[in-house]
Amino acid sequence: MANLIKIAGRNLFRYKRRTLLTLSLIVIGVLFVTAFVAVTGSFKGMMIGQITDSFVGHMQIHRKGYLAAIDNLPLTMNLKPGAVRKVEAVLEAMPEIEAYSKRIKFGGMFSNFTETTNIRLNGVDPEMEAKTVPLLLSRVLEGEKAIKKGEIFVPELLARGMKVKVGDMVVVITTNRDGSVNGKQLRVGAILESATGPGGRDGYVHMDDAVEILRMDAPEISEIALRVKDFGRLHEVFGTLKAKLSGELNKQGKPVFDVHTWEKISPFYHIARMIDMMTLFVKIMLVAIVLISIMNVMIMAVYERVREIGTIAAIGTLPRKILAMFLLEGLLMGAIGAIIGSILSSGAIYALQMAKISFDFGRQTGLILSPNIDPVALITISGIVIGVSIVASLQPALKAARMDPIEALGHV
Repeated sequence: MANLIKIAGRNLFRYKRRTLLTLSLIVIGVLFVTAFVAVTGSFKGMMIGQITDSFVGHMQIHRKGYLAAIDNLPLTMNLKPGAVRKVEAVLEAMPEIEAYSKRIKFGGMFSNFTETTNIRLNGVDPEMEAKTVPLLLSRVLEGEKAIKKGEIFVPELLARGMKVKVGDMVVVITTNRDGSVNGKQLRVGAILESATGPGGRDGYVHMDDAVEILRMDAPEISEIALRVKDFGRLHEVFGTLKAKLSGELNKQGKPVFDVHTWEKISPFYHIARMIDMMTLFVKIMLVAIVLISIMNVMIMAVYERVREIGTIAAIGTLPRKILAMFLLEGLLMGAIGAIIGSILSSGAIYALQMAKISFDFGRQTGLILSPNIDPVALITISGIVIGVSIVASLQPALKAARMDPIEALGHV
């Protein structure tokens, strides 16, 4: 085998210009694909972080069927205190859960005593919410970064349209579960930047204020948002949690709870899927570059060395060794290109890190692009290149191995 590798290496550099050109194409392909995967992966991670850490959370638990009617924010489908306690017992027993936050979601009317408009409100426990979605308070444009009793966080668009400022008194009016109407006067504690763009109308109040406005005897929770310790294990934790809660059945024998990851809740998941599809197509392009380049080189190598192949076959070289020799040539070319490409890719990604390129996402500005050198991605891309190199060499190698020595020796 060592001799075959030496022969394969020597044969590659018999045609230096052609070999170097092919290696250059492979190296450039690996470089651009790896850099693209790193940059898009950084953007995707940043986007997911902004969404999950600003308002959604990593996972959410609802009463079965609530999510289908969430646009109406139905108070009749909230979780009762007993059901909430069962969920909390499960969450407290799971070390994978870093934090969770109970929310009461409801719609109502927002008035500045002159004009009135609609608003969506989230009644939350300030401490639990800050641990579950740590970027929430960073969205505060004006005012104190704390949700206090008797205060309301007003979304930016609503504040501008209604001409309210921090410190102003407003009234929130809502219809309770039994159909009666109640309202409460609140002080504007902060103006909140929308995480979902200028159309966001979600405000925040203290959990106690939400209970008072809705005239609840005890908090009836619309959703429980979760944060996991290791985001990379999200789906594993999701499977475990769903299995633990699936045992809770209602009188009809159907599950009481629905568990969803952020992917099922946020429309931004489709953007993440588009990034994955773009990455896939770029990898396919890399496969095409390597396949065509190496196949062309190997076909030319076989064509130019027909008499040489006939000679080594005539002196007793077995067809399998001829096959192995040409396969090793393709393998060496792919391996060398992948190694050089990986080294240059690491340097390019490091340079991008040092450049600290900034970009905007939604209403978030000045986000820093931080592409990472992912060893798994490098190994995967290198493996694809080497595998395709072997496949590209297979047809020319089989042709060389099957040549009739007499015909090959007579080739002109």
